[in-house]
Amino acid sequence: MHIIVCVKQVPDTKIIKINPKTNTLDRRSAPAILNPYDAHAVQEAVKIKQLTGGTVSVLSMGPPQAVSIIKKSIEIGADKGYLISDRAFAGADTLATSYALSKALERISEEQKIDMVICGKHAIDGDTGQVGPGIARRLDMPPVTNVIEVTEVKTEERKINLKRKQLGGYEEIEAQLPCLLTVEKEVNEIEYAPMPNMIKAARYEPVVWTVDDLGEVDRSQLGLKGSPTVVGKMFTPPRRAGGKKLEGTIDEQVKELTGLLREKQDLFRFNVNS
Repeated sequence: MHIIVCVKQVPDTKIIKINPKTNTLDRRSAPAILNPYDAHAVQEAVKIKQLTGGTVSVLSMGPPQAVSIIKKSIEIGADKGYLISDRAFAGADTLATSYALSKALERISEEQKIDMVICGKHAIDGDTGQVGPGIARRLDMPPVTNVIEVTEVKTEERKINLKRKQLGGYEEIEAQLPCLLTVEKEVNEIEYAPMPNMIKAARYEPVVWTVDDLGEVDRSQLGLKGSPTVVGKMFTPPRRAGGKKLEGTIDEQVKELTGLLREKQDLFRFNVNS
């Protein structure tokens, strides 16, 4: 069983700020981290490997410093890492990204057959959830999105049983291998890395490919040239104004609050006797 996990380096959105002049993300304001959903994808791949045997590889597209998230994936338990890094990939939207990653996956499959691709539900810096299904479409793999549990992997039958998150519940699915999964954070808990994994990750150097290493590639589908998406505007939502502060005795506050609610009766209708 050979599982490939697609991972992305993202800015920590808990810290990142938006430049008020350009209305763009100020990526220098936050440290770069492994996309949290992708961390769960790596953990799930390692879990499947422990049950079925095989190899877990990770693949990322990004600048040279994206090596750090591949090392993090090795720390979680991945066996091998690939980074495609080239200026030709710069400015890629989800369409161009899925094309570049699919070409890299084809290149990897020449070395070792791929049985499963796992992606995080989405990247926290874009929240589109489009790259995983885009890869599946290009590789002609059945995609299963929003996976919250892998219940069984039938290696001999080349099938996998899953639970897929739905509004108010879940859906049970059986998919044929090879397939592509996108996983939710609920799929597992990130385990503490054992010391051998940490030592291996510190020393590990991934395979780095440029666009020339990917074989036959249509460069018009890469980077900014291959990205039809146009961002019209990005801005910080205005802060909510503070509410009215009630003063006086409790009885006075209740009376004032009742009056305010009656003013808003078109928006809030309720039975005062209930």
